Amino acid sequence: MVIMAEEVKKDEPKKKGPLGKLKEKAADSEEQLAILSTFVRLGILVWSGGILTLAYIKLPPALGIPEQKLDPTFIASVFTGVLATFGVQTAKKNGANGGPSGGVSKADMERLIEKAAATAPAQTIRIEQGPLTLTPTQKSDDTYKM
Repeated sequence: MVIMAEEVKKDEPKKKGPLGKLKEKAADSEEQLAILSTFVRLGILVWSGGILTLAYIKLPPALGIPEQKLDPTFIASVFTGVLATFGVQTAKKNGANGGPSGGVSKADMERLIEKAAATAPAQTIRIEQGPLTLTPTQKSDDTYKM
């Protein structure tokens, strides 16, 4: 009995590429888009990280790549923006105590309120429970007459 080459090929499963494996594992189109968006964000993260690295290091002259003069501010904002989509927040540390420096502590806020009350005749309202709805009331015309 002679077996033809075409019959053997039909019995063997087709080899799938990365996209075929992705489609097989994520049957839902929304899930496929979520995976694709993750890969796009990772690509942007790697690209911006590479550009930032090249902005701060000096390459050896043997490579023949001229030094680039660029402002890394935009690339840094892209980098931190993409990091934020992954849930990574950047924070600077204070000098000796090592605490985060972005917020105001409760003691600092109370001190600021006391100083503001002593210097300006204003009232500070602090609402710690919500939600609160403020609505205007209708006044009669008599209150505006002189």
